[in-house]
Amino acid sequence: MPADSAPAWPVMSIAQANALLAAEGSPVAVTDGKINGVDMKIYANAPGTLRDILMLSATFGERMFMVYEDERVTFAAHARAVEHFTHTLRDEFGVQPGDRVAVIMRNYPQWSVAFFAALCCGAIATPMNSWWTGDELAYGLKDSGAKVAVVDGQIFERLRDHWDELTALEAIIIARESEEERADPRVFSVEQFIGEPGSWAALAPKPLPQVEITPETDATIMYTSGTTGRPKGALATHRAIVSNMFNSLTCQARMFLRRGEQPPEPDPNEQRSTLVAIPFFHATGAFAILVPAVLQGNKVITMYKWDADKALPIIQNEKVTAVGGVPAIAWQILEHPDRDKYDLSSIAAISYGGAPSAPELVATIKRTFPEAAAGNGWGMTETCATATLNIGEDYVNRPDSAGAPPAAVELKIVGPNGDTLPAGEVGELWCKGPMNCKLYWNRPDATAETYVDGWVVTGDLARLDDEGFLYLVDRAKDMLIRGGENIYSIEVESALYDHPDIVDAAVVGIPHKVLGEEVGAVVQRKPGSTVTEDELRHHVASQLAAFKVPVKIEFQDVPLPRNANGKILKTELRERFKSPT
Repeated sequence: MPADSAPAWPVMSIAQANALLAAEGSPVAVTDGKINGVDMKIYANAPGTLRDILMLSATFGERMFMVYEDERVTFAAHARAVEHFTHTLRDEFGVQPGDRVAVIMRNYPQWSVAFFAALCCGAIATPMNSWWTGDELAYGLKDSGAKVAVVDGQIFERLRDHWDELTALEAIIIARESEEERADPRVFSVEQFIGEPGSWAALAPKPLPQVEITPETDATIMYTSGTTGRPKGALATHRAIVSNMFNSLTCQARMFLRRGEQPPEPDPNEQRSTLVAIPFFHATGAFAILVPAVLQGNKVITMYKWDADKALPIIQNEKVTAVGGVPAIAWQILEHPDRDKYDLSSIAAISYGGAPSAPELVATIKRTFPEAAAGNGWGMTETCATATLNIGEDYVNRPDSAGAPPAAVELKIVGPNGDTLPAGEVGELWCKGPMNCKLYWNRPDATAETYVDGWVVTGDLARLDDEGFLYLVDRAKDMLIRGGENIYSIEVESALYDHPDIVDAAVVGIPHKVLGEEVGAVVQRKPGSTVTEDELRHHVASQLAAFKVPVKIEFQDVPLPRNANGKILKTELRERFKSPT
């Protein structure tokens, strides 16, 4: 081999790298622990709670934390606003440990303040999907029993017609709204308590109230779609959310060890910055982006909504180092016709998950941004986002894998008889680790099915190779993922069935290069019916959020194909939508 040739890669196995990183003395060392009576590996050096992380963040002082349009908030200003709003929740609205505080708004700076203030009270922060309809939002508020909801003006308008049925909700606090919108005495504004983001730096120091919060304290309820058609609230502890972050840090450090390099020490004078293209109400947005930024002193740039045209100048002007979220975002940046008009050389990482990604995506990233690390991962709301991460050379060499787990995470493939299958065989994916949620709120039946002795029964069909790399094969729970948004077929099918002219209905995914999948449907009309595709789409849109509405509906006058057990043969139906968009 020539003297100037690169060393052979990898210089160590996944098992060897995991062992080094898990060893005593490592920043991401693991040790034996017990969670809910189950023996488990836990991170020895992780911060205990999200309150601890918030308090540590104040040491970054005047470093910029969050940028939204022309609003710029430093770490010190953010910490002051959280301190004051924590006291507001406790003193003005009587929020106690264990109470639920809903946070429902776009990615405004106030989202982070409300989220961390609820956690610093010892309450359970309960983010909800800001794309939901009024009916869906009302369901989430009733199911969680939220005492207070912190919302933006658009959300408030959707809730107006549901106020009387929300008997447990004592107050709504609206961010970014004028006072004339607040005619009801139970409605308040965020600004009357902490002012506008530009004024947060002038708030006087106000120590957080003394509240007992431990790693095992309940922290968040994140809603995820359920097979019954109604969302389920996954309850996570402080430890679970922090552990997700350490899973990601471990996998990133492992990339360097596999190259034969030492993971770099954090440079206090260097700040990474992330353009957040996904909502904070997702586990990825809150747990894999926002919380790590608060701990590590990273800058977060948010947008009113994702717009690739506006993103390119933001990347240039803010010197963004990390972008991504779901594959759709990466594709839109890579293929934007004006990409070469902007200086995007600051990009050092493009990572994504939450939706199917074409294997050619990583190759396209490496051609376009040769110095950037591409990453793809697997996780779910029930695992507080990141369980595995495929990054760097491992991703280039295994572009169809979601990565290998760190030492704190166990994966196994389970056969139909409950037996663990060997490498290479396809079965249901089970995942165990300190990042797992503990239960579904108010759903003991679903909890018993999904949370088993520390394992999350994912419903995903997958296989593991000899080194432990994960390959997802299909989704056993019949879920579609459109641009990172989970859509369960039964929810859309129920809305179609609700139309008086529909006899039979099935929903399947239509392959889409950028979004991963879009919603397609095949329906059987009643004899003589003339209902049109547009009429059906409008009917579904009256019940569900816009991203769940089928983009294409095919009609037939005979029953849908079924097997001997009466189950619709969706494999046949998918063939009708086979050509990628």
